[in-house]
Amino acid sequence: MQTYNIALIGFGGVNRALAELIQERFSEPTEALGFGLRIVAITDLQLGTWQNDDGIDPAVALAVERGGNFAAFPGGSADVDNERVIKESSADIVVEATFTNPTTGEPAASHVRWALEAGKHVSTTNKGPVALFGPEFRQLADDHGVRFEYEGSVLSGTPSLKLVTQSLRGLNITGFEGILNGTSNFVLGQMAAGLSMADAVREAQELGYAEADPTADLGGSDVALKVQILANDVLGGSLTPADVSVQGIQDLDAAAVSEAVAAGGAIKLIGAATRNADGSIDASVRPVALAGDHALASIQGATNAIAFHTDLLGTVTISGPGAGRIETAYALLADIIAIDDARRLAGGTS
Repeated sequence: MQTYNIALIGFGGVNRALAELIQERFSEPTEALGFGLRIVAITDLQLGTWQNDDGIDPAVALAVERGGNFAAFPGGSADVDNERVIKESSADIVVEATFTNPTTGEPAASHVRWALEAGKHVSTTNKGPVALFGPEFRQLADDHGVRFEYEGSVLSGTPSLKLVTQSLRGLNITGFEGILNGTSNFVLGQMAAGLSMADAVREAQELGYAEADPTADLGGSDVALKVQILANDVLGGSLTPADVSVQGIQDLDAAAVSEAVAAGGAIKLIGAATRNADGSIDASVRPVALAGDHALASIQGATNAIAFHTDLLGTVTISGPGAGRIETAYALLADIIAIDDARRLAGGTS
Protein backbone atom coordinates (compact mmCIF):
# COMPACT_ATOMS: atom_id res chain seq x y z
CA MET A 1 0.00 0.00 0.00
CA GLN A 2 0.99 3.62 -0.54
CA THR A 3 2.67 5.62 2.22
CA TYR A 4 2.62 9.38 1.75
CA ASN A 5 5.41 11.60 3.01
CA ILE A 6 4.00 14.77 4.50
CA ALA A 7 5.45 18.10 5.62
CA LEU A 8 3.64 19.93 8.41
CA ILE A 9 3.96 23.68 7.93
CA GLY A 10 2.99 25.13 11.28
CA PHE A 11 2.91 22.93 14.37
CA GLY A 12 0.13 24.52 16.37
CA GLY A 13 -3.05 22.85 17.55
CA VAL A 14 -4.33 21.54 14.22
CA ASN A 15 -1.13 20.02 12.82
CA ARG A 16 -0.23 18.68 16.25
CA ALA A 17 -3.63 16.96 16.30
CA LEU A 18 -2.89 15.50 12.87
CA ALA A 19 0.47 14.25 14.18
CA GLU A 20 -1.38 12.60 17.08
CA LEU A 21 -3.73 10.86 14.64
CA ILE A 22 -0.77 9.64 12.60
CA GLN A 23 0.94 8.34 15.73
CA GLU A 24 -2.17 6.57 17.00
CA ARG A 25 -3.72 5.25 13.79
CA PHE A 26 -2.09 5.98 10.47
CA SER A 27 1.68 5.61 10.62
CA GLU A 28 1.32 2.30 8.79
CA PRO A 29 -1.01 1.63 5.85
CA THR A 30 -4.44 0.47 7.02
CA GLU A 31 -7.24 -1.32 5.23
CA ALA A 32 -9.62 1.44 6.32
CA LEU A 33 -7.65 4.16 4.50
CA GLY A 34 -5.62 2.18 2.04
CA PHE A 35 -2.47 4.20 2.77
CA GLY A 36 -0.14 5.27 5.54
CA LEU A 37 1.35 8.64 6.49
CA ARG A 38 4.98 9.45 7.28
CA ILE A 39 6.01 12.87 8.61
CA VAL A 40 9.26 13.94 6.96
CA ALA A 41 9.35 17.63 7.90
CA ILE A 42 7.91 20.04 10.45
CA THR A 43 8.32 23.80 10.62
CA ASP A 44 7.09 26.13 13.34
CA LEU A 45 7.79 29.74 14.27
CA GLN A 46 8.61 28.80 17.85
CA LEU A 47 10.14 25.36 17.44
CA GLY A 48 12.14 25.86 14.25
CA THR A 49 12.63 23.28 11.48
CA TRP A 50 13.03 19.52 11.53
CA GLN A 51 13.55 17.63 8.30
CA ASN A 52 14.30 13.93 8.11
CA ASP A 53 13.40 12.24 4.86
CA ASP A 54 13.56 8.84 6.58
CA GLY A 55 10.69 9.90 8.84
CA ILE A 56 10.07 11.79 12.07
CA ASP A 57 8.57 9.98 15.05
CA PRO A 58 5.37 11.92 15.86
CA ALA A 59 5.69 11.08 19.56
CA VAL A 60 9.14 12.65 19.72
CA ALA A 61 8.01 15.78 17.89
CA LEU A 62 4.94 16.14 20.11
CA ALA A 63 7.12 15.87 23.22
CA VAL A 64 9.05 19.04 22.32
CA GLU A 65 7.52 21.69 24.53
CA ARG A 66 7.02 25.37 23.78
CA GLY A 67 10.18 27.16 24.76
CA GLY A 68 12.24 24.34 23.28
CA ASN A 69 13.15 23.73 19.64
CA PHE A 70 14.15 21.06 17.14
CA ALA A 71 17.87 21.89 17.10
CA ALA A 72 18.88 18.78 19.08
CA PHE A 73 17.62 16.36 16.43
CA PRO A 74 19.42 15.22 13.27
CA GLY A 75 18.18 17.52 10.52
CA GLY A 76 16.78 19.91 13.12
CA SER A 77 17.32 23.64 13.57
CA ALA A 78 16.02 26.43 15.77
CA ASP A 79 15.47 28.51 12.63
CA VAL A 80 12.40 28.37 10.39
CA ASP A 81 13.05 27.57 6.75
CA ASN A 82 9.64 27.01 5.20
CA GLU A 83 10.67 27.62 1.61
CA ARG A 84 13.51 25.11 1.64
CA VAL A 85 11.45 22.44 3.38
CA ILE A 86 8.50 22.88 1.04
CA LYS A 87 10.61 22.85 -2.11
CA GLU A 88 13.35 20.36 -1.21
CA SER A 89 11.99 17.84 1.29
CA SER A 90 10.73 14.44 0.15
CA ALA A 91 7.16 15.40 1.06
CA ASP A 92 4.44 14.28 -1.33
CA ILE A 93 1.87 16.40 0.53
CA VAL A 94 2.36 19.77 2.19
CA VAL A 95 -0.09 20.34 5.04
CA GLU A 96 -0.36 24.09 5.58
CA ALA A 97 -1.80 25.26 8.92
CA THR A 98 0.03 28.45 9.86
CA PHE A 99 -1.29 31.62 11.46
CA THR A 100 -2.16 33.67 8.39
CA ASN A 101 -3.41 37.16 7.63
CA PRO A 102 -6.85 36.65 6.04
CA THR A 103 -6.58 39.97 4.17
CA THR A 104 -3.33 39.15 2.36
CA GLY A 105 -3.39 35.36 2.59
CA GLU A 106 0.21 35.39 3.77
CA PRO A 107 2.32 33.53 4.68
CA ALA A 108 0.07 30.61 3.71
CA ALA A 109 -0.35 31.81 0.10
CA SER A 110 3.41 31.67 -0.49
CA HIS A 111 3.60 28.24 1.12
CA VAL A 112 0.85 26.93 -1.15
CA ARG A 113 2.41 28.46 -4.26
CA TRP A 114 5.86 27.03 -3.50
CA ALA A 115 4.43 23.56 -2.93
CA LEU A 116 2.31 23.47 -6.07
CA GLU A 117 5.15 24.79 -8.21
CA ALA A 118 7.34 22.02 -6.76
CA GLY A 119 4.77 19.42 -7.84
CA LYS A 120 3.50 18.66 -4.34
CA HIS A 121 -0.09 18.24 -3.22
CA VAL A 122 -1.43 20.78 -0.72
CA SER A 123 -3.97 20.57 2.08
CA THR A 124 -4.67 23.79 3.97
CA THR A 125 -7.07 24.98 6.64
CA ASN A 126 -6.45 28.64 5.81
CA LYS A 127 -9.27 30.67 4.25
CA GLY A 128 -7.16 33.53 2.88
CA PRO A 129 -5.24 31.64 0.16
CA VAL A 130 -8.44 29.98 -1.07
CA ALA A 131 -10.55 33.14 -1.10
CA LEU A 132 -7.88 35.37 -2.62
CA PHE A 133 -6.03 33.00 -4.95
CA GLY A 134 -8.34 30.00 -5.41
CA PRO A 135 -8.54 30.00 -9.24
CA GLU A 136 -4.81 30.64 -9.59
CA PHE A 137 -3.91 27.82 -7.22
CA ARG A 138 -6.35 25.36 -8.78
CA GLN A 139 -4.85 26.10 -12.20
CA LEU A 140 -1.33 25.81 -10.79
CA ALA A 141 -2.23 22.43 -9.30
CA ASP A 142 -3.64 21.24 -12.63
CA ASP A 143 -0.55 22.44 -14.46
CA HIS A 144 1.69 20.38 -12.17
CA GLY A 145 -0.54 17.31 -11.89
CA VAL A 146 -1.25 17.70 -8.17
CA ARG A 147 -4.20 18.55 -5.92
CA PHE A 148 -5.08 21.70 -3.99
CA GLU A 149 -7.45 20.72 -1.16
CA TYR A 150 -9.01 22.95 1.51
CA GLU A 151 -12.02 21.26 3.12
CA GLY A 152 -11.15 22.65 6.57
CA SER A 153 -11.33 26.26 5.39
CA VAL A 154 -15.13 26.44 5.68
CA LEU A 155 -16.66 24.25 8.43
CA SER A 156 -13.59 22.72 10.04
CA GLY A 157 -14.11 18.93 10.09
CA THR A 158 -17.77 19.05 9.10
CA PRO A 159 -17.98 18.19 5.38
CA SER A 160 -19.30 21.03 3.26
CA LEU A 161 -17.27 21.35 0.07
CA LYS A 162 -16.82 17.59 -0.33
CA LEU A 163 -20.48 17.02 0.53
CA VAL A 164 -21.38 18.98 -2.58
CA THR A 165 -18.73 17.62 -4.92
CA GLN A 166 -19.27 14.00 -3.87
CA SER A 167 -22.69 13.35 -2.30
CA LEU A 168 -24.72 16.07 -4.04
CA ARG A 169 -23.32 15.65 -7.54
CA GLY A 170 -26.02 15.85 -10.19
CA LEU A 171 -28.13 18.33 -8.26
CA ASN A 172 -28.61 21.92 -9.31
CA ILE A 173 -27.69 23.93 -6.22
CA THR A 174 -29.23 27.38 -6.45
CA GLY A 175 -27.98 28.79 -3.17
CA PHE A 176 -27.10 28.24 0.44
CA GLU A 177 -27.39 29.87 3.84
CA GLY A 178 -25.41 28.97 6.87
CA ILE A 179 -24.18 29.61 10.37
CA LEU A 180 -20.50 29.62 9.52
CA ASN A 181 -18.90 31.07 12.64
CA GLY A 182 -19.20 29.27 15.95
CA THR A 183 -18.05 32.23 18.03
CA SER A 184 -20.80 34.55 16.83
CA ASN A 185 -23.40 31.81 17.23
CA PHE A 186 -22.30 31.17 20.81
CA VAL A 187 -22.42 34.88 21.62
CA LEU A 188 -25.92 35.25 20.15
CA GLY A 189 -27.07 32.23 22.14
CA GLN A 190 -25.77 33.68 25.39
CA MET A 191 -27.42 37.01 24.59
CA ALA A 192 -30.71 35.16 24.02
CA ALA A 193 -30.27 33.74 27.52
CA GLY A 194 -30.00 37.27 28.93
CA LEU A 195 -26.32 38.20 28.86
CA SER A 196 -25.03 41.46 27.43
CA MET A 197 -22.81 41.20 24.37
CA ALA A 198 -19.76 42.19 26.41
CA ASP A 199 -20.43 39.41 28.94
CA ALA A 200 -21.19 36.89 26.21
CA VAL A 201 -17.93 37.70 24.39
CA ARG A 202 -15.99 37.47 27.64
CA GLU A 203 -17.44 34.02 28.28
CA ALA A 204 -16.61 32.94 24.72
CA GLN A 205 -13.02 34.04 25.26
CA GLU A 206 -12.79 32.17 28.56
CA LEU A 207 -14.02 28.99 26.85
CA GLY A 208 -11.55 29.40 24.01
CA TYR A 209 -14.18 30.05 21.33
CA ALA A 210 -13.18 33.68 20.75
CA GLU A 211 -9.80 35.30 20.19
CA ALA A 212 -8.54 38.16 22.34
CA ASP A 213 -9.65 40.38 19.44
CA PRO A 214 -13.01 38.97 18.27
CA THR A 215 -13.50 41.55 15.51
CA ALA A 216 -13.32 39.07 12.62
CA ASP A 217 -15.95 36.86 14.24
CA LEU A 218 -18.39 39.52 15.41
CA GLY A 219 -17.87 41.83 12.43
CA GLY A 220 -18.58 39.08 9.89
CA SER A 221 -15.32 39.15 7.93
CA ASP A 222 -14.54 35.53 8.85
CA VAL A 223 -17.93 34.43 7.52
CA ALA A 224 -17.53 36.56 4.40
CA LEU A 225 -14.43 34.63 3.31
CA LYS A 226 -16.27 31.34 3.83
CA VAL A 227 -19.25 32.61 1.83
CA GLN A 228 -16.94 33.59 -0.99
CA ILE A 229 -15.26 30.17 -1.02
CA LEU A 230 -18.61 28.38 -1.00
CA ALA A 231 -20.15 30.64 -3.65
CA ASN A 232 -17.24 30.08 -5.99
CA ASP A 233 -16.92 26.33 -5.41
CA VAL A 234 -20.58 25.40 -5.05
CA LEU A 235 -22.34 27.93 -7.27
CA GLY A 236 -19.65 28.34 -9.90
CA GLY A 237 -18.98 31.99 -9.09
CA SER A 238 -15.91 34.14 -9.41
CA LEU A 239 -16.50 36.40 -6.43
CA THR A 240 -13.85 38.50 -4.75
CA PRO A 241 -14.03 39.58 -1.10
CA ALA A 242 -15.50 42.92 -2.22
CA ASP A 243 -18.48 41.10 -3.78
CA VAL A 244 -19.81 39.92 -0.42
CA SER A 245 -21.84 42.51 1.50
CA VAL A 246 -21.08 42.29 5.21
CA GLN A 247 -22.96 43.33 8.32
CA GLY A 248 -21.83 41.86 11.62
CA ILE A 249 -23.49 41.49 15.00
CA GLN A 250 -21.29 43.95 16.86
CA ASP A 251 -24.05 46.56 16.99
CA LEU A 252 -26.87 44.24 18.08
CA ASP A 253 -28.27 44.81 21.54
CA ALA A 254 -29.68 42.18 23.86
CA ALA A 255 -33.22 43.57 23.45
CA ALA A 256 -33.31 42.73 19.74
CA VAL A 257 -32.12 39.21 20.42
CA SER A 258 -34.68 38.77 23.21
CA GLU A 259 -37.49 39.99 20.96
CA ALA A 260 -36.67 37.36 18.37
CA VAL A 261 -36.71 34.66 21.04
CA ALA A 262 -40.03 35.94 22.43
CA ALA A 263 -41.49 35.64 18.93
CA GLY A 264 -40.48 31.97 18.86
CA GLY A 265 -37.45 32.38 16.65
CA ALA A 266 -33.80 33.38 16.89
CA ILE A 267 -31.32 35.86 15.47
CA LYS A 268 -28.40 34.23 13.70
CA LEU A 269 -25.45 35.60 11.76
CA ILE A 270 -26.18 34.13 8.34
CA GLY A 271 -23.76 33.81 5.45
CA ALA A 272 -25.68 33.25 2.24
CA ALA A 273 -25.41 33.26 -1.53
CA THR A 274 -27.97 32.82 -4.32
CA ARG A 275 -27.40 32.26 -8.02
CA ASN A 276 -29.81 34.35 -10.08
CA ALA A 277 -31.41 33.39 -13.39
CA ASP A 278 -28.86 35.47 -15.30
CA GLY A 279 -26.00 33.61 -13.63
CA SER A 280 -25.03 36.44 -11.27
CA ILE A 281 -24.58 35.67 -7.59
CA ASP A 282 -25.78 37.69 -4.63
CA ALA A 283 -23.71 37.04 -1.50
CA SER A 284 -24.07 38.48 1.97
CA VAL A 285 -23.34 38.20 5.66
CA ARG A 286 -25.89 39.71 8.04
CA PRO A 287 -27.84 39.03 11.23
CA VAL A 288 -31.23 37.55 10.36
CA ALA A 289 -34.31 36.95 12.52
CA LEU A 290 -35.27 33.36 11.73
CA ALA A 291 -38.66 31.80 12.37
CA GLY A 292 -38.69 28.96 14.86
CA ASP A 293 -39.26 26.32 12.17
CA HIS A 294 -36.27 27.42 10.09
CA ALA A 295 -33.64 24.70 9.71
CA LEU A 296 -30.95 26.94 11.24
CA ALA A 297 -32.95 28.47 14.11
CA SER A 298 -32.21 25.65 16.56
CA ILE A 299 -28.43 25.54 16.00
CA GLN A 300 -26.90 26.33 19.38
CA GLY A 301 -23.50 27.01 20.89
CA ALA A 302 -20.35 26.93 18.79
CA THR A 303 -21.95 24.58 16.28
CA ASN A 304 -22.01 25.44 12.58
CA ALA A 305 -24.60 24.48 9.98
CA ILE A 306 -25.29 25.06 6.32
CA ALA A 307 -28.45 24.55 4.26
CA PHE A 308 -28.02 23.92 0.52
CA HIS A 309 -31.01 24.70 -1.68
CA THR A 310 -31.32 22.12 -4.48
CA ASP A 311 -33.69 21.37 -7.33
CA LEU A 312 -34.34 17.67 -6.67
CA LEU A 313 -33.97 17.29 -2.90
CA GLY A 314 -35.18 20.67 -1.71
CA THR A 315 -33.10 21.95 1.18
CA VAL A 316 -30.30 19.72 2.47
CA THR A 317 -28.91 20.79 5.84
CA ILE A 318 -25.77 19.60 7.59
CA SER A 319 -24.51 20.67 11.01
CA GLY A 320 -21.47 19.88 13.07
CA PRO A 321 -18.46 21.37 14.83
CA GLY A 322 -17.06 24.49 13.23
CA ALA A 323 -13.89 24.50 15.29
CA GLY A 324 -11.66 22.26 17.37
CA ARG A 325 -8.19 20.89 16.83
CA ILE A 326 -9.15 17.23 16.30
CA GLU A 327 -12.13 18.19 14.18
CA THR A 328 -10.03 20.39 11.91
CA ALA A 329 -7.33 17.74 11.74
CA TYR A 330 -9.98 15.38 10.41
CA ALA A 331 -10.58 17.88 7.57
CA LEU A 332 -6.88 17.58 6.70
CA LEU A 333 -7.22 13.81 6.69
CA ALA A 334 -10.27 14.13 4.40
CA ASP A 335 -8.12 16.19 2.03
CA ILE A 336 -5.43 13.51 2.03
CA ILE A 337 -8.08 10.88 1.30
CA ALA A 338 -9.22 12.99 -1.67
CA ILE A 339 -5.62 13.20 -2.89
CA ASP A 340 -5.30 9.42 -2.64
CA ASP A 341 -8.63 8.91 -4.43
CA ALA A 342 -7.44 11.11 -7.30
CA ARG A 343 -4.20 9.14 -7.54
CA ARG A 344 -6.12 5.86 -7.71
CA LEU A 345 -8.48 7.19 -10.38
CA ALA A 346 -5.51 8.33 -12.43
CA GLY A 347 -3.86 4.95 -12.04
CA GLY A 348 -0.74 6.64 -10.71
CA THR A 349 1.59 6.03 -7.82
CA SER A 350 2.07 9.49 -6.31
